[in-house]
Amino acid sequence: METSAKIPHPWLNSLITFLVIAGLFAFCYVGHFSLIIPVLFLILSIHLFLTKKASRRFLLQLGLLVAILWAGSYYALLNGPDVAKYYIPVATIPMLTILFFNDLQVGFLLAFVSSTLVGLLAKNDFDLALISFVGSLVGMYAIRDARNRGQLINAGFYTGLVQVVCSLLLNWESLLYLPREKFFLVQFFSNDIQPFFLNGFIAVFIVMNTSKVFEWLFGVLTNFSLIELSDFNHPLLRRMILEAPGTYHHSLLVSNLAEAAAEAIGANALLARVGAYYHDIGKMLKPEYFTENQLHSGNKHDHLEPSMSRLVILNHVKEGVELGRRYKLNPIILDFIPQHHGTGLIHYFYQKALEERQEGEEIQQENFRYPGPKPQTKEAALIMLADSVEGATRALDEPTPLKIGEVVRKIINNRFIDGQLDECNLTLKDIEKISSTFIRVLSAMHHARVKYPEKKDDHDNHHRQPAEENLAKSRPNPAPRKKNP
Repeated sequence: METSAKIPHPWLNSLITFLVIAGLFAFCYVGHFSLIIPVLFLILSIHLFLTKKASRRFLLQLGLLVAILWAGSYYALLNGPDVAKYYIPVATIPMLTILFFNDLQVGFLLAFVSSTLVGLLAKNDFDLALISFVGSLVGMYAIRDARNRGQLINAGFYTGLVQVVCSLLLNWESLLYLPREKFFLVQFFSNDIQPFFLNGFIAVFIVMNTSKVFEWLFGVLTNFSLIELSDFNHPLLRRMILEAPGTYHHSLLVSNLAEAAAEAIGANALLARVGAYYHDIGKMLKPEYFTENQLHSGNKHDHLEPSMSRLVILNHVKEGVELGRRYKLNPIILDFIPQHHGTGLIHYFYQKALEERQEGEEIQQENFRYPGPKPQTKEAALIMLADSVEGATRALDEPTPLKIGEVVRKIINNRFIDGQLDECNLTLKDIEKISSTFIRVLSAMHHARVKYPEKKDDHDNHHRQPAEENLAKSRPNPAPRKKNP
């Protein structure tokens, strides 16, 4: 009975959708808006559900963005002059969508819906809808993968410029017959050219000042927030540098591996790099129990039972999550901490427990596994694999490219067979690219160096020469040879 109570009724989603659409119809009827608007929203929702399997939360997030545009546009058209419709920053919605969800198809749909909505609100102004749609697409493409303010400003410039060009192309016939008097030229510039050009910068200004708020509301991360988290002045990273320098260095190597592999398979490389920085923050609480931080103190686990060592190792995941929450890390970054181990086996201490068990004692393998969950995204899976291969190759006596390749492929194959990659959407082709990338990067990290001969200077020769002369003087003179008769 408890299980069935947790499962929603099959008609619940249909009922909610019907009520929302009915409410939109009523709202548009009372507000004297076009009744085609609810139909547009309905088709958009059905399309996203069929193609993206969009959740109700995702649809509500997109609906909130469009509703804000709707309210702002209605206010501007109701209280502003006629030229106010050209200042409406339609491109803001597709720009925010691409920053939050990094999905070009969703961004395209939001650009179409937003521009169509504004065109309908502006008394079916088709030219305005078309110009806004093209400008929104250009702004969306320009802002994709943006990591600094310069790229945002460029996106605003390109959006405004393209909208001006579209306006000129739509009105080129009217321009041919435009009177050449200065008054008409200034009027055309102030009523058509200037609004569409400034429109792009207005959209970018709104994006820059509202993205942080929407990140918090939607629970997402943009590249700008990821760059802030990658700053080594972040309190958690500064603590790691001081309290667990070995773990810090290990995290840097894992981040290099994960970022290179993410670029190879088309995943979010910046997210993988930042996630790798924080994946082992739980080791800061007991750094001396982890090999990379044991410089001169010896291995603490030599004096512990395998069951106690197991608890220390397992706790670094739990403690890492608690530490991240205390420092208010984003949930997307927090997910890397438990997922980078998945439900993997702590193999070393499990084998040690089997070797040291008493007669009749039973060792359960489940007790030596991490609690999980398994990696849910490509980026989390990359950090799991990078973490494993970095530690294994560090333990090699002679890390030649051949040995590194054998170790990397063995570890990745073991993770695959153990089912740790079952819940992320990595393909076999992706796994092969990951292996090749890891081997290339690790071979470069562990490259051999030429041993240079010791330099012999004149000072050494000066001291060596008297010693050789004294040795020669101490030897007896050889007897003279007799001449043959």
